[in-house]
Amino acid sequence: MHDNPGVIARPPRIFLGFLAAGLVLDRIWPAVGAAQLFGGGLRFFPAIVLFAAGVTTMTIAIRQFSAAGTNVPTPLPAKALVTDGIYARSRNPIYVSMTLIYSGIAIAAASVWSFVLLAPVLMIIRYGVIAREERYLDRKFGAPYIEYRSRVRRWI
Repeated sequence: MHDNPGVIARPPRIFLGFLAAGLVLDRIWPAVGAAQLFGGGLRFFPAIVLFAAGVTTMTIAIRQFSAAGTNVPTPLPAKALVTDGIYARSRNPIYVSMTLIYSGIAIAAASVWSFVLLAPVLMIIRYGVIAREERYLDRKFGAPYIEYRSRVRRWI
């Protein structure tokens, strides 16, 4: 047995791959009226807010992992269970932050395809990453993780 969750792919690569695919599809097969759909130039304010919220959330979450002495990259073993701070609100604040960053970029780029592709991204993250991480953490930490999982939401 490997001491990692065995996720299907590293989550940042999943988000980046689908975002890039959406941006390319927008060039090849643009949605009519995308800029109007996203509010023209006004779209940049919500885009910046989402992007900044994502970066802030990610920074806080990674700092908590570092303070606890555990690894962030999914191929590496978990060394500690982090359940306080931002992790008392969401079991997956890093994935929430990646979703916010992705959404901010998609809005700034007026990328309809990126939003269309966000649904499969989140399904892949949920079933190909989070489900595997949850099984791994169940085995690794047992009752403390099961109790944590019962009181804190998966996303938000």
